[in-house]
Amino acid sequence: MLSRRSLFTAGAAVAASAVSRVALAALPEPASRGSADTAAPLLPPDGRPYRPVLTLNGWTLPWRMRDGVKEFHLVAEPVVREMAPGFVAHLWGYNGQSPGPTIEVVEGDRVRLFVTNRLPEHTAVHWHGQRLPNGMDGVAGLTQPSIQPGQTFVYEFVARRPGTFMYHPHADEMVQMAMGMHGMWITHPKVEGKARHPLIAEVDRDFCFLLNAFDIEPGSATPRVMTMLDFNLWAWNSRIFPGIDSLHVRQGDRVRIRVGNLTMTNHPIHLHGHEFEVTGTDGGPVPKSARWPEVTTDIAVGQMRQVEFIADEEGDWAFHCHKSHHTMNAMGHAVPTMIGVDHSGLARKITKLIPDYMVMGERGMADMAEMEMPLPENTAPMMTGQGPFGGVEMGGMFSVLKVRRDQKPGDYSDPGWFKHPPGSVARLWNGEAPTAPSAPPTSPTPATPATPVTPATPTAPTPFRARKPGGHSGHGGH
Repeated sequence: MLSRRSLFTAGAAVAASAVSRVALAALPEPASRGSADTAAPLLPPDGRPYRPVLTLNGWTLPWRMRDGVKEFHLVAEPVVREMAPGFVAHLWGYNGQSPGPTIEVVEGDRVRLFVTNRLPEHTAVHWHGQRLPNGMDGVAGLTQPSIQPGQTFVYEFVARRPGTFMYHPHADEMVQMAMGMHGMWITHPKVEGKARHPLIAEVDRDFCFLLNAFDIEPGSATPRVMTMLDFNLWAWNSRIFPGIDSLHVRQGDRVRIRVGNLTMTNHPIHLHGHEFEVTGTDGGPVPKSARWPEVTTDIAVGQMRQVEFIADEEGDWAFHCHKSHHTMNAMGHAVPTMIGVDHSGLARKITKLIPDYMVMGERGMADMAEMEMPLPENTAPMMTGQGPFGGVEMGGMFSVLKVRRDQKPGDYSDPGWFKHPPGSVARLWNGEAPTAPSAPPTSPTPATPATPVTPATPTAPTPFRARKPGGHSGHGGH
């Protein structure tokens, strides 16, 4: 039977190791969840208390306490993820989902993680941002042997510092991360008596999610893993709008949102209606002297940003990536711009051959959302979503922060659309349009005597030199 004594005496080098068949009988039962709904925060049933996070369209992995150690069981396996209603993807993940479940511990906890590999190839798990023994870092070939299909390995270390971290493979990383293998790790600060961490405030609501991206052709379900930059689905926790759940808070709540980026590009995450401060990164809490008010924070590849604010403005506030093509779903990047082009003559000729032909794009792309054209099976609309006033015309990395004065403490249920006070919504103006003010006339410049001009000496023309850009072609600025 596996014991703490055998774990430490068998590995003086302290490395992740395979679990014997006898020890497998003592493993904690692996929890699994297939639903893409947001699960309620998991209140700690034992161990030291903390305020749990809510994982957007995800859940927290249960654990068991054994001899004072928190034991978790991750299972790497193929999964089917509903990314939006009517659209599913065949991904790889952990415990039935992509991304995998959030792991929550407390600063100072000793953690034991069993990882079972049900993939068709080997894997390993890297605990991104953690301080731990080198042999537990999870880099296949460098700090440990690969976990072969059918094997179970065990990792064990102490969660030394509080903060927001991630986990992901460090074996065939390009393929396995492109297939959706990653998850979040939260280490809550320890509380000793009334003493709290000086840089980590207590909050009323604590949310977390990962940014990820896929290249899935319309009508198919499996990502193209060789794509480097030209992704067509930009997701939060492997969900795209309108499949991303909204965030529900009580007016006056102190709110924390933790966002990790495991895509191949940066993301300027923008919140409407409020100012926030970046209070933490995956390097730890940000000193108070280094914080400033913001409405957008840019999250680079492999980074985490933790923002906090007081939700003091009631309403339904947009929350999204500010790269406009990241708030759209699968689209053709090579489609020409047809704005202003008169198709009428050509359209009449084409409809004689193809009666159902529709002209699109000459007035913009909103027609695609309004017409709701038939799509290939298992394809998400490019622009979609309905709000209380009509089409939202969004996709991808977009959600809504719902702030309500009557939302009960600890209640994460959806309060519905905001009921605006009378006269507080932008509306059509039916009166006489006000006259636009004219620019004040300029004073005439007094005439001055002409100055004789000396003819310039002719010079040879300067040759034009073009500098060709280097780097990747296509969407290099994703």
